[in-house]
Amino acid sequence: MNNERQIQDEDLMDVAQDPEQAHRLRKALKTLADNPNVGGKLQEMAKEVLSGRIGMKDAIATPTYMDALGDRIGEMRRAAENQTQAERESSREQFATWQKKQEEQEDKERAERDGPSGNIVTTPRHGRGGSSHRR
Repeated sequence: MNNERQIQDEDLMDVAQDPEQAHRLRKALKTLADNPNVGGKLQEMAKEVLSGRIGMKDAIATPTYMDALGDRIGEMRRAAENQTQAERESSREQFATWQKKQEEQEDKERAERDGPSGNIVTTPRHGRGGSSHRR
C-alpha cells in the first residue's frame, strides 16, 4: 500500500456500529489487502476501500466484489465440510489459540489507543458473548 493515503477507523463508521467494530473492519481489510494469497477482486476491494478510493458501502453494493466474497466463503465452507473429525478438532484448538492471541492483541491496541490512564477500564467485546464455537 506504499505511500497511499490510508483510511482511519473513523472512516468506516458509516457501516460500523461502534468504534471497536470499525477498528476490526479496518484491520480485516488490511489483512485482505496485504495477503498475497487472497488476490483477485477481494484483495482489490480491500485496497480500494483502505485507500479511500471507494467507500465500504459502495464496495458492498458492487456485485463483482460481493461475488468474490461469496466465492471465498463458499471455498471455506467446502473445505470445512471435507475435514475429518481429527482435522475439525485440530482446527478448533488452533482457532482457540488464535482467538486468544487476537484478543490479547486487541486489548493491547485498545490500551495504546486509549492512552495512559491510572484506572484502566476495559469494555466488553461486542459479538463475543457466547461460546458456540467451543465445546
